[in-house]
Amino acid sequence: MSENNQSFPLTREQISEEVSNIKLLARELFNKDYLKLALNCIDLTTLNATDHVERVKEFTENVNKFAAEYPQWGNVAAICVFPNMVASVEETLELPEVNIASVSAGFPSAMTFPEVKVLETELAIKARADEVDVVISQGAFLAGDYQLVHEEISQIRAATGEAHLKVIIESGVLDTPENIWRASLIAMNAGADFIKTSTGKVAPAATLEAAIVMCLAIRYHFEETGERIGFKAAGGITTPQEALEYMAVVNEILGEEWLNPLFFRIGASRLANNILSELEQKEIQFF
Repeated sequence: MSENNQSFPLTREQISEEVSNIKLLARELFNKDYLKLALNCIDLTTLNATDHVERVKEFTENVNKFAAEYPQWGNVAAICVFPNMVASVEETLELPEVNIASVSAGFPSAMTFPEVKVLETELAIKARADEVDVVISQGAFLAGDYQLVHEEISQIRAATGEAHLKVIIESGVLDTPENIWRASLIAMNAGADFIKTSTGKVAPAATLEAAIVMCLAIRYHFEETGERIGFKAAGGITTPQEALEYMAVVNEILGEEWLNPLFFRIGASRLANNILSELEQKEIQFF
């Protein structure tokens, strides 16, 4: 691993000031154009222990129906499921513009053998996943074994082939800006196409503080390499205003070039209905 010694560029006080600034900027984005864009950047997610084939097929059918019933709002970016549910989505999904995303590699804990992480990823790709979301080995990272973290991501990257790899750093566990910064750089150097805040299974999940640190790391990586890495916020994002705050982070730090489904995603379940309700100005439970 090529260790990057660039230190995190902000103090905690500066991060707090930036959060306040972002919340003000997000108010300026509260309009139908940005709400529609937020909807179009959602990875519509079902990751419940009670998920089963028929439930996932029904979930996918709702995405199919949405395109016909609300054509003016486009659609979500992807459907995200467990790897053993990918085939059910692939059999049901009728919209080529909506990707199939799978969690993998021992999600959400990542506490399994590296060989199992690679095999599970290969099986998800074989089932026709377009994208794979995996979690870094948090224990190894916190123990200072950055080489192991890098190697595992690299191995999984090789297993994904042409599919996109989203690497979850679990920012709530890493806790400090310095840890979040370092994990972000390791993930990108190891081949991540996206870095993602959280699994949504650990509190705290997504935070604006973590998003700011991660987007600064993406900007630094881009300036150093010319490689554009995506950002995904996930975990506890339920309201339109919250979605726009994460969009404001991306817009402020990375620029409008990142504000599209190729480079920005929001992992969510309830958020899609809440944005749709705001767009239609009435209560809607579609997804």
